[in-house]
Amino acid sequence: MSATPSPDVERTIEHCQPEDVTPVSIEAERLDSTAPEYLRDLRRGLHEEGLSPAGLTVSTCFSEDCSLETQREVDRLRGYVRAASFLGAGRVRVRVDDVADEEKVRPALSACRERARREGVTLEVEGIDLEE
Repeated sequence: MSATPSPDVERTIEHCQPEDVTPVSIEAERLDSTAPEYLRDLRRGLHEEGLSPAGLTVSTCFSEDCSLETQREVDRLRGYVRAASFLGAGRVRVRVDDVADEEKVRPALSACRERARREGVTLEVEGIDLEE
């Protein structure tokens, strides 16, 4: 349990002023890097164009029935979660194209979702039900 108080979103946004920006979702494969320097420059460039990164979309595949490969792929997804957090995007949408063993993948993706939550990012997974 966290000792940090939960934010009062309503009170925080009560006097917000609208900004003239366009929210965009970025395809993760279009990123040249997830290095902080690259992401910092990308964020600056987006803001200069009046764009605000709202989300990051990632395609993934767990076609091998191998715990090491599953972990490698989830580590890659965690890198995109960090990138989304750094960019200020609130959501990472993961499209799962193929799964060899859902029983191996489900807990790994659930852990990644929890990590995303701690980073202030919502992880949405399409193609596999994490609740089973």
